[in-house]
Amino acid sequence: MTDKINLAEKLSTFDERWSPRTVASFNGHDVMVVKVEGEFTWHAHPDTDDFFLVLKGEIDIRLRDRTVTLKAGEMFVVPKNVEHCPFAREEAHLLLIEPAGTPNTGDPETAARRTEI
Repeated sequence: MTDKINLAEKLSTFDERWSPRTVASFNGHDVMVVKVEGEFTWHAHPDTDDFFLVLKGEIDIRLRDRTVTLKAGEMFVVPKNVEHCPFAREEAHLLLIEPAGTPNTGDPETAARRTEI
């Protein structure tokens, strides 16, 4: 990477929800932005933690025993193997960091296709 990355500009290039876009990679990890709204699917990642940083809006990370509400500027890491269900009442923008190729649903069969922007 030779230039800075403007996350707001990257987010302005697409409208799809729950379809992360890779904006950079480092040390075998994808750095992604995503627009979310409504409920995602309950899922877990058996081999990796799940990193969420809210850039705009608000999101609930529903866990089986509690709900963690995140606002812009706040982050949360879901430990590996912990079932969770992200939910946003209104559109929210997130930054995600995961090992390259990690399926967003925890299952390659149902995961969104990775797109780099």
